[in-house]
Order: sequence, then C-alpha cells, then structure tokens
Amino acid sequence: MDDAEPNSVTTSTSTFAGDSFVERAAETEALRSAIARSPVTLLTGPRQAGKSTLVRRVVAPSPAAMFDLEDYRDVARLADPMLALRDSVETIVIDEAQRMPGLLASLRVLVDENRRAGRFVVLGSASPELTGLGSESLAGRVTQVQLSGFRLADVGVNRLDDLWQRGGLPESFLADDEQLSNAWRDDYIATFLERDLASLGFRFPAATMRRFWTMLAHYHGQNWNASEIARSIDVSAATVRRLVDALTDALVVRQLPPWFANVAKRQVKAPRVYVRDSGLLHRLLGIGNRLDLERHPRLGASWEGMLLEQLLARFGDTTAAFWSTHSGAEVDLRLEIGRKVIGFEIKRTDRPSTTKSMHSALADLELDHLVVAHAGQHRFALANRITAVPAADLLTGDEPLHNL
Repeated sequence: MDDAEPNSVTTSTSTFAGDSFVERAAETEALRSAIARSPVTLLTGPRQAGKSTLVRRVVAPSPAAMFDLEDYRDVARLADPMLALRDSVETIVIDEAQRMPGLLASLRVLVDENRRAGRFVVLGSASPELTGLGSESLAGRVTQVQLSGFRLADVGVNRLDDLWQRGGLPESFLADDEQLSNAWRDDYIATFLERDLASLGFRFPAATMRRFWTMLAHYHGQNWNASEIARSIDVSAATVRRLVDALTDALVVRQLPPWFANVAKRQVKAPRVYVRDSGLLHRLLGIGNRLDLERHPRLGASWEGMLLEQLLARFGDTTAAFWSTHSGAEVDLRLEIGRKVIGFEIKRTDRPSTTKSMHSALADLELDHLVVAHAGQHRFALANRITAVPAADLLTGDEPLHNL
C-alpha cells in the first residue's frame, strides 16, 4: 500500500486490529463500483465500522485530499469549501460529514460544474438524511454504499458463533479475548452516549439515553410500543419516539417497518425494533460470555436480529419489512430480491418444521417462496414453496436462493 499512487483503487481491502486482518471483498467492490460511476459516493455506517480504513485502502488519498471533520485543522481547511475543493484532480475524501451539514450546498454546485466520476467520497456515521446527502437536490449525483459490521462471508462460516456473540464491529470481533472484546464494547457504548450522539446533534442526557437503550435491548425483536417504554423509564411517549429516532439515525438501531397485505385481517402497524449489532445488544443485556447468552431469555431474539442484519447486508434492505397479524400469523422478514418476493423465518434450531403461520404468510403475502433460515447444516424442502436453508449457506453460499 505504501507504494500505491494517490487515489489508485486497490484490488483487496482489509480491516486490521493488531496483527489480525479481515478482507471485506463485497464492500470493496461496492465502493469501487460507486466511485467509478458517480461524482459523489456516500459511505454510511455506524461509528467504528471500518469506513475510514476501507476508504483509505480503496482510494488511498493523499493528505491534501483527506478531510476529517473531527480534526479542527481539517475543519479550518474547509472554511471556504468552494476554494478548498474546486480545483482538486484527486478524489476528495470527507470523513464524518454529518458534522458540517452545510457542505451539501457546496458539493451540489461543484458537481454541477464538473460531473466527473469519483470526485468526492463522503463518509458519515449517520443516516443519509441526517448527513444531508439523502436530499433530492443531489439526485443523480450521489451513489450510496452502506457499511455495517463484518459479514459472515468476511470472517468465515466457522466463526458464526463468534460473530453472533461479539458482533461485527471490527475491534470487538478481532479482540484477543472475550474480556477485551467486552471492555471495548462497554467503552463504545459509553463514548457513543456521552459524546457521539451530541456530535450528531442529539442533546439528551447520557444517563437517560443509557436507560432507554438498555430498555430497548429488552424489546429487541418485538413490536414497538412507545407508551409502554415511556412508562417504564418515566418520560413522555413523544420523548421516547425522539430517542428511538436518534438511535436509528445514528445507525445503531433498526426500526423494521410492517408490511400491510390486502387481506381482511387485523395487522400489526407498529415497527419492530432491533439493536443492529448483536455484540452491543449483549453488553446492554449484561451478557458477558457464551454461557450467559445460552441462558438468557432473549437468546432467540438475539439470534434472529443477528441473522436479519446479515441477510440485509447481503440482499439489501430497501424493501425490508416484517408481517404480523393480531391472530399470530407472521413472517420475520419480507424481501423483494430480483423479481421474486421472498419471506424469511429465522429459527435457532437444526430441525425446523412448518407452522400454520408459514402457510398463512405464503397465501396472504403472495410470496414466491418462504425460506426458513436455521442453525443446522442441511438444506431440505419442508412443503411446497417452503425450504429450510442453513443460515451459513444463506450468508456465504453462491446463489443460495437459486432454484427456489
């Protein structure tokens, strides 16, 4: 890497922690492709997901082309963004862009002057809407790439349990032992609540947010009920909605929307909430080791959330939804993949079976197929248009949905 020309695109990208490294092939290809076709590439992901490492190794920016908006010196360099950015022939990398929301207007003008592909790579630890780059004013000018934690394909199928227990944030996953991983996640949570949320523009007392995030962890995978949680932590329902939206915009919580089928059944209208990284979820729940996890009442919900995030990282989350009725019929995840509508049921068992709920989902949602993602090693048909597929195959196999 030291001999690479500035802005040359490398063919392999790794995330390092100490002497360990993990190749991130899918994210590397997605970023390289976006840079090659779009004037602005927006790379979003939670804090410490490896965004800066990925971009430094793919783009290899020179010091003059790298702006870290957590560094006051780089902020000063961007005091006049039009002057600082207009004449560069390199790809400009701007890290933590959500700290300067007014940058959007300057980028729009600069891109309209010169729509050369690969002009800007913008990194943000918040949703595109919060960074300002989700705006319609940049339509046709920006390509978005999401970076979460490690995928199972990055670390290998033999590390599935480690990925589940520690989560996918690189420093946590690559820690030398469980104690160090736990300590890193504890520090992450504290720093996030005490400093990072404020830097995103959310002004909540850290103690209030910790109580809320811990309470939300206990609702992980359940239908959202703002009033119930508000009563539990003695705040208003409106405050609870602002808190969950803040964590969602900071990319550490997912609100999975409901899907409404055209059927004469009472359907659940509230979203489901998930702590997106299973390692952070476990620390919020006080889980410190595998035995704690196996004994915890949220074991199944934790497994479901981890697999859901991995599935969305592989197949995309733009159409993601769940479906549930008040009579108990449900499907954990509905996705539109290619021209097919696929339902996913996530089960922590090696011997899944069909249920009445699965057949209801097939009919009411007009699914092309229902996949039961399970913890076993074998793929087999459960019924017409219902197939049990090992989670590891879904996440790492070549075309795991082929022939469904």
